[in-house]
Amino acid sequence: MSKYPPVYYSDYLGLDKLLSSQKPKSEEYGYKAHDEMLFIIVHQAYELWFKQILHEIDSVNRMFRDDVVDERSIGIAVSRLHRVTEIQKLIIEQLRVLETMTPLDFLEFRDFLIPASGFQSFQFRLIENKLGLSDEKRIQYNNVDYLNTLEEPHRKLIMETVKDASLFELLNRWLERTPFLNTEKFNFWQSYKQAVEKMLEHDKNIIIENKTLTEKKREFQLKNIELTRENFDALFDDKKYMHLVAEGKRHFSSRAMLAAIFINLYRDEPILHMPFMLLNHLVEIDELFTEWRYRHALMVHRMIGAKIGTGGSSGHQYLMQTVDKHRVFTDLFNLSTYLIPRSDLPKLPDELVKELGFNYSNK
Repeated sequence: MSKYPPVYYSDYLGLDKLLSSQKPKSEEYGYKAHDEMLFIIVHQAYELWFKQILHEIDSVNRMFRDDVVDERSIGIAVSRLHRVTEIQKLIIEQLRVLETMTPLDFLEFRDFLIPASGFQSFQFRLIENKLGLSDEKRIQYNNVDYLNTLEEPHRKLIMETVKDASLFELLNRWLERTPFLNTEKFNFWQSYKQAVEKMLEHDKNIIIENKTLTEKKREFQLKNIELTRENFDALFDDKKYMHLVAEGKRHFSSRAMLAAIFINLYRDEPILHMPFMLLNHLVEIDELFTEWRYRHALMVHRMIGAKIGTGGSSGHQYLMQTVDKHRVFTDLFNLSTYLIPRSDLPKLPDELVKELGFNYSNK
């Protein structure tokens, strides 16, 4: 016998309320459009998944708020962010179900929905804000602030999130505190710079000595080497890096960027496994939301063509603009620019390798 009172499945899940919450507008107007039920259920399912994503992101943000993050929290954060990516894959596939509805099927009830729009999903706006999408990067909706499309309770809820640090900001602070970059016997910045110079000179010599290249091809490839050098130079020059930040081409601080590079380059060291997975999951979250926006834009184009959306937006054109502009962790995508071959990595001092490897003594 359980010490707790019995629970009925339907009551626990609130199925009476959940299954009675589909109220097609077409029925209200005396015209039952069959596919409106599908339209409602798919979007309700989205909102349920958004609620779970918020649940996971909130928990991760709480872990990173303190000046010192418990190492055990990193593994938990990684598993919860991984869960977010699995949910994202589901919501992308959900579009296939919605696409079983044809444009003519949608037209049967579309006019009943005006001015409602998926743009008014306050939960999705919360997700964007909590991840770190800034107002400067956000594409305006019909040249109107996105908050103006929401009702007051939802506006207030979103404005509350602005007061809290986003996951992007918390991650930047956490990366800035990364140890190992400079010790008495090891200066990662200097060692990395020397390794980059060695690599670029090696590549340059290969091009110069390659007798099969025409002068034009040789000149082109040497020019590419110099462009690569310029990308690296921005890491080694604070003024150049701050210029990239001012132009909106970089968002992490220079120290946070260097720490992220260190984690990626030495990710085989045991203590860096989890931090690397953390960064990798954030890239995947951005990538999957980008894919979802793109697939959504294609579906909207297929459904309404060049018509204006129910919310009054330019339909798929607006959605396509958000595909690239609304990414949050672009700096993590840019990390591959600064990676060098494992064979060229600066050798870490034995003492540092010990720290990175969870080594311990029985003494």
